[in-house]
Amino acid sequence: MVMITKIGSVVSDKMNKTRVVKIERVVQHSKYKKIIKKFKKYYAHDENNSTKTGDVVKIKLTKPISKLKRWQIIEVINKGETQI
Repeated sequence: MVMITKIGSVVSDKMNKTRVVKIERVVQHSKYKKIIKKFKKYYAHDENNSTKTGDVVKIKLTKPISKLKRWQIIEVINKGETQI
């Protein structure tokens, strides 16, 4: 089985043991050739509630944990700045 990983930033830490991770990608429009930023949000499991909003994390695909959670945080790449 291939391990699928993605890198993104945490945009929400309001749920217990769950983080919302935003993954951005850059694509080119097929007709107009303009560079466009697209993003997608993933619900990721964080067992120890160790990440906060703004952290850059690596997530991997796992078996379904709940209705929406299919990803798990495996590594914190960069700690974000806390906003007051």
